[in-house]
Amino acid sequence: MTTAAPVIFGFDGSAAAARAVRAAAPLLGPQRALVVTVWEAGRRFDTSTLPVIGLEMPPTILDLRTAAEVDKELYETAERTAAHGAGIARDAGFVDATGLAVADDLDVAETLMRVARERDSPGIVVGAHGHHKLSELLLGSTSDTLVHKADRPVVVVRGRLA
Repeated sequence: MTTAAPVIFGFDGSAAAARAVRAAAPLLGPQRALVVTVWEAGRRFDTSTLPVIGLEMPPTILDLRTAAEVDKELYETAERTAAHGAGIARDAGFVDATGLAVADDLDVAETLMRVARERDSPGIVVGAHGHHKLSELLLGSTSDTLVHKADRPVVVVRGRLA
């Protein structure tokens, strides 16, 4: 039975994110999916205006055209990543899976929670990156924030699936 509101998937294009989408399919059944890729809008503007303190170099001059072009490229990359994740979701069995590129609020977790609230989502699914023994014991910062602060169920998929 599908719900009207989509399950939110945090998708950064990584193997962990793809694994989370595939692992959630048998758990959640035929649900609608909104695959969200969060990107940092204005990042080029921030780094272009940093003062150079303590160095004998002039401050960086902001090139608005270049910064806007970089922002556009980041957005387009996020759109492609989200669309790719939506394809993985459809292949895994989610119905009406769509991708969405969203500029971040404070961080990825806060942005995913905002999108989930706006869409009245029944839950959020993310993958956890586990590269070291210690990281297998702890959740990453995004998944940790979601688990502790989200106002709806959160599924975190860690490790490799058999």
